[in-house]
Amino acid sequence: MQDEFVFDSLYSIGSGLVQWRSPSNIALIKYWGKKPIQIPSNPSLSFCLSNCFTSTKVSFMKNDKTGINYQFFFDGKKKPKFESKLDHFFEKISKYCPYILEMKMVIESSNSFPHSSGIASSASAFSALSLCIMEIENLLNPKLEKSFFFRKASFLSRLGSGSACRSIIKKFSVWGKTDLISNSSDLFASSFNLKVHNSFNDLCDTILIVDKSEKEFSSTKGHELMNSHIFGEIRVSQAKSNLSLIIEAFDSGNYKLFIEVVETEALTLHAMMMTSNPYFILMKSNTLKIIKSVWEFRKKHNSRLCFTLDAGANVHLIYPKSEFDSVQRFILEVLVGYCENGKFINDKIGIGPFKL
Repeated sequence: MQDEFVFDSLYSIGSGLVQWRSPSNIALIKYWGKKPIQIPSNPSLSFCLSNCFTSTKVSFMKNDKTGINYQFFFDGKKKPKFESKLDHFFEKISKYCPYILEMKMVIESSNSFPHSSGIASSASAFSALSLCIMEIENLLNPKLEKSFFFRKASFLSRLGSGSACRSIIKKFSVWGKTDLISNSSDLFASSFNLKVHNSFNDLCDTILIVDKSEKEFSSTKGHELMNSHIFGEIRVSQAKSNLSLIIEAFDSGNYKLFIEVVETEALTLHAMMMTSNPYFILMKSNTLKIIKSVWEFRKKHNSRLCFTLDAGANVHLIYPKSEFDSVQRFILEVLVGYCENGKFINDKIGIGPFKL
């Protein structure tokens, strides 16, 4: 099936400029562990954000020599430490996008959120870059179908960062083959095509920045440890079961079930880190204080506020728009004291990437 993404049309490289903006996303059903070539061990489900995004501009022209030739700028400055990841990415996608070997590229990227703010930017960065690459492909072959354009963009971005493939899809997306969702695939993310109750169409996401320093243990290493994890098979089974439960919650509007699944997934993700060999902990003491405070607030106010975590210390608060004012008061009165420099970012479910 991957062969469908190999570009084999006749083309002539000219020069031009393409620009795309793509959001970060937050997984509700987590994937932790993967097989070779960025294949997830279990299906995941996420929603894209609105205010946390990467904007990327690619200028290109014909290269005198064949090979990967680019310059990369982040916020107007060269960032050599990012280049090794980009080198690997371009090497992986050159089979599917051979035209990049005949171009000089200048890549200019920036985030809407502060660098090192504690928000993982690889998803938005690689999805925005992949969309720019596909925009170039569309210039070389204007007959590309829109559905194929985004499917291949998701396929390419996965090769840079697994979660990036989900940032290509607006609102809710699923990545990983499952019989529960007809259009799902291990190779790219797809739109969640089942019923979503109105209760979940206006979700807010406030990111509490507990610790913005570089992680002590990378996600890549964490994924690798799942291959020999004593609870690995059980975790995959649990994720599949939780996906079925969240589908049920989406269909019926059962917010209590939604909260149980989302928080279980977040805690299990970190439990897998703490029980791997070697074991490691990415949560901080303030992460736990926030979680406990959320539980107390939800019980006291009969709220639909819940939390999720990615592979780090920061906490995502998920809640319906109708509770925005009360949650903001709770953050300012209680939770902001647990945030590094009082930093938090308000966001919401987004409409996906778009061309600039």
